[in-house]
Amino acid sequence: MTVVESGRIDMADMSNELTLDMMFEWIEKMPIPEGYKTEIVGGNIIMSPQRQTHWEITLGIIEQLRTKYPRTRTASDVRIDFPGHLNGFACDVVAMSDSAVRDAEGRWRYEDIEFVAEVISKGTALNDYGPKKATFATADVPAYLIVDPYTGEWHLHTLPKDDKYHGEVTLYFGDDIDLTATPVGLTLTTDEFPRD
Repeated sequence: MTVVESGRIDMADMSNELTLDMMFEWIEKMPIPEGYKTEIVGGNIIMSPQRQTHWEITLGIIEQLRTKYPRTRTASDVRIDFPGHLNGFACDVVAMSDSAVRDAEGRWRYEDIEFVAEVISKGTALNDYGPKKATFATADVPAYLIVDPYTGEWHLHTLPKDDKYHGEVTLYFGDDIDLTATPVGLTLTTDEFPRD
């Protein structure tokens, strides 16, 4: 739209800059097949099919977290906006602090997250090990767990500082995940995690 005023032409602001809200509106209108998880990583819409193995590991983590976290302070596959360029993640498992509050739109705030777990899918592994890990460190998420059913390994990232994690432990399914030195304060077992 152009406005002419006193001999001068002003162009109305027609910014085409994308926002997470715009992108999620598009996603809601898309014919996404049932059983697919959708999230936005660095401005890219990522869709990945959810497998039974993925669900069993996700549920196994959630069930163990429930010894400390009530249902109202955990989330799975719901939008949480993170710092950086267009990062609207739908994490596999998220646990929130006691003081967690939702924002004006009813979404969890990344500042309240104590723990995130992602279960690797072949198509999304690079995001989980790369940009999402960096984003979680930037957001000061105290504990980020990557569970890989293809290798039978888990990777715990702790001590976020200066936009990266400074603590990492990698062990195998069957080895316990010691989160006692983090706000989670629990030890998770992995002996029932299935492999792909």
